[in-house]
Amino acid sequence: MSSALTVAVLAVAYVSLFLLERARPLRRPKERLLPRLLVNVAISLTAFGTAAVLVQPAAARTLDLADIESFGLLRFLGLDGIFEVLGAFLLLDLSFYYWHVANHRIALLWRFHNVHHIDPDLDVSTAFRFHFVEVGFSAAFRVVQVLLIGPSLAAYAIYEVFFQLGTLFHHSNVRLPLRFERGLNELVVTPRMHGIHHSDIRDEDFANFGVVFPWWDRLHGTLRLNVAQEKVTIGIPGYSRPEDNRLGRSLAMPFRRQRDYWGTRLRREPALPAATTRLAG
Repeated sequence: MSSALTVAVLAVAYVSLFLLERARPLRRPKERLLPRLLVNVAISLTAFGTAAVLVQPAAARTLDLADIESFGLLRFLGLDGIFEVLGAFLLLDLSFYYWHVANHRIALLWRFHNVHHIDPDLDVSTAFRFHFVEVGFSAAFRVVQVLLIGPSLAAYAIYEVFFQLGTLFHHSNVRLPLRFERGLNELVVTPRMHGIHHSDIRDEDFANFGVVFPWWDRLHGTLRLNVAQEKVTIGIPGYSRPEDNRLGRSLAMPFRRQRDYWGTRLRREPALPAATTRLAG
């Protein structure tokens, strides 16, 4: 029942954000919706299948092992109750920040993560568009993550729901009132913040790695907020041909010789002022 409820909540969130971004779009789309949507749903289904076969069983068995053997930082510290849940939530989110950075900085991981970024538009349908091999790699990451942190099953499950909801929300193309989103962005990653991360400029793509909380980007100096959404072009320059976003090509892309990803799109010209602490419009 818990799994069914989680799926229902995520489905309602997906459909609600999909409808909202049709009514109040943040960025103007470059491509027709239906062909993109079909590709994104198909790639997402391969990701879900891999998660069901590899990620979920690996996480479940590791959670059991951590419980039986008392592995992990939280168990070493003796935290329980609400303090254990809060500690697990923060450490799980911080470790996902590091995993996201690794997927951009390590060449092998980037080959597969790039499939997520070559989507020529960014909306809620992009949220689960991950290559199945990247999802397979994440199974190993989840094992290490759980062993190091040692969360309880309840804390892990709570974070997982917020993780998935956050992923849907910050990938969405919903235009929120700027003042409201600036306030919200003090607490969570928002569509404008994550939209900059999907920019076709390398320096902007290498920023805003947070999943639920934006604090890790502030802490590590990877925060970039001063780019207006009207100036953001979504995608990867080296993979911006229309045929690159077809299903077969997207899934085969990591196994082929890689192109120059960025070309001359390394930094914005003219250069913007130093990153501010407030979202641009």
